[in-house]
Amino acid sequence: MIDMLVYPLNGEPCLRNSCSRCCHETGMLLTKLDINVLVKLGYRLKEFAVRSGQNWRLRNLNGVCFFLKENRCKIYKFRPFGCRLYPLVYDPNEGKIKLDEFCPHRMEFKVQKENINSLLLMLKYL
Repeated sequence: MIDMLVYPLNGEPCLRNSCSRCCHETGMLLTKLDINVLVKLGYRLKEFAVRSGQNWRLRNLNGVCFFLKENRCKIYKFRPFGCRLYPLVYDPNEGKIKLDEFCPHRMEFKVQKENINSLLLMLKYL
């Protein structure tokens, strides 16, 4: 199962800095497994996701992720794989994996080979 193969980045920089910037105007892609987990938690697909071409993305309400409440993720333990790996992203314009420049704390994250492999695996499932 893909869940066993995802090595998330430690979210400590986000928690330490009370940062949820990536949850504002998010365009986070969702895998089918992400969607299945969230539906099993009792959420309806149309309330937390929007269609984007062939893919689904997290829905924004009033400019923030559907799951962001009081500057905290209400599904943190079950958050989508892309959220677990952020700020590690694949930049299609540059054709490479990098730390997203949008993240003000990106330099505080320690990226390991397992994180990169997890991102590559996630991209296969999109």
